[in-house]
Amino acid sequence: MTTTLKAASRPSTPLAFFDDQHPSAADFRRDVLDGLSAPQKYLSPIYFYDAEGSALFDAITELPEYYPTRTELSILDTIGNELAERAGSGAVIVEPGSGSSIKIRKLIDALDTPAAYVGLDISGEHLQQACTVLAEDYPGLSIGAICADFTTGLDLDGYDLPGGRRLVFFPGSTIGNFEIQDAIDLLKGFRAGMRDDDAILIGVDRVKDEQTLVDAYDDSQGVSAAFNLNLVTRINRELDGTIDAGKLRHLALWNEKASRIEMHLQAVDDIEFSIAGETFAMKSGETIHTENSHKFTPEAFSALAARAGFTVRTHWSDERELFTLYWLEPDSKA
Repeated sequence: MTTTLKAASRPSTPLAFFDDQHPSAADFRRDVLDGLSAPQKYLSPIYFYDAEGSALFDAITELPEYYPTRTELSILDTIGNELAERAGSGAVIVEPGSGSSIKIRKLIDALDTPAAYVGLDISGEHLQQACTVLAEDYPGLSIGAICADFTTGLDLDGYDLPGGRRLVFFPGSTIGNFEIQDAIDLLKGFRAGMRDDDAILIGVDRVKDEQTLVDAYDDSQGVSAAFNLNLVTRINRELDGTIDAGKLRHLALWNEKASRIEMHLQAVDDIEFSIAGETFAMKSGETIHTENSHKFTPEAFSALAARAGFTVRTHWSDERELFTLYWLEPDSKA
């Protein structure tokens, strides 16, 4: 049973509760050394988001080539009445990842007098700050925050939440950053914490022409490249790295077989470097794989959802069919 805790360090907080489950911190040093020791070198994309990386990603979302954010927002603008009808009055919104404040505000504003919002994130300080601002702006809404690793499952049984329908909000096509089986396991974890009448509203990027996809991850202004290369700057700064960023270039590739965009850092020359006292070498043309972003056809995502125990009740896309929001409900037969 999870214990609901008040945030002792903020006695005047407007939050209904702040529960710090003290999730295990990622081990930056270990993960970097393990990834660069693999036959196909890789780095986890969770390490993109230091202060500079987060600012660069915010800039990416405003680029003309980067369609996902503005397209998802435009869909939310057009389906508010349908969302309100499906969620019903007094819904409880649960947001694993607690992402864009713009998106959650659009959802809150669209629903019929939602009763509560619960944000979940592994970064407690960021989560508490974001949820506190939201609570101040929506004084009639009960807002709680849970510092936890949502990829390990969704457990809300220990919280005194209103009785309305719970709507898990998972926008931004974050699901596409997971390997397919990991994405299924993530949704299964959500399913385990949901009641039969609850639902998920999830954003999913679609398969489309290769040039549009590549341009979205390799923009003409070089912001995506700076975002990718900032990971090298972070490694050099925090792990005593000696990587010459000038000998690496940003690479965005469409992997048609895996139906995903891959981001890599490619060596433009033979290079050697050290990190935390360990030495590494890369041949010219060799890459470090830094991120995947899977894209789905409606049929492929519906099949993935079914494997996780969900049925697609409806979905909404933009006119160009660039992006889709899906309404998933637990499959009673699963």
